[in-house]
Amino acid sequence: MADSSESIDFADFLKVRLVVGTVVSAEAFAEARKPAYILHVDFGPEIGTRKSSAQITELYAPDALVGRQVMAVINFPPKQIGPIQSQCLVTGFHDSAGRIALAVPDTPVPNGTRLL
Repeated sequence: MADSSESIDFADFLKVRLVVGTVVSAEAFAEARKPAYILHVDFGPEIGTRKSSAQITELYAPDALVGRQVMAVINFPPKQIGPIQSQCLVTGFHDSAGRIALAVPDTPVPNGTRLL
C-alpha cells in the first residue's frame, strides 16, 4: 500500500478510468475462494456491460444489487478469477468490521460518467 504522503500529479489521476455503471445482474460466485458475487455492470453504450467478481456478500444480497449504481475502474487489464474473467474493478471501502461497503454516487448519474 502506498504511503499516504506520496503525491501524484493530475495526469497520474487521469490514467485511472473510474466510471459509474448500473448492476444489471448479480449471482453467487460459487467457485470463488472467498465469498463473492459475479456482477454484470452496464457502463452505457460507449463502454458496454462488463463482468466483475466482488467480495461484497456480507453487506449486500444479489437481488438488492440489481439496479444499483456502482463505481468501477474499467482500464485495468482483465483478470482471471477462477472460471471467470473480471473485466472491471468495482470499488468500495472496508468498514470497521472489515466488510466492504460499495463506493456509489449519492445521486443517479448517467452510466459511463467518469469520476473527476
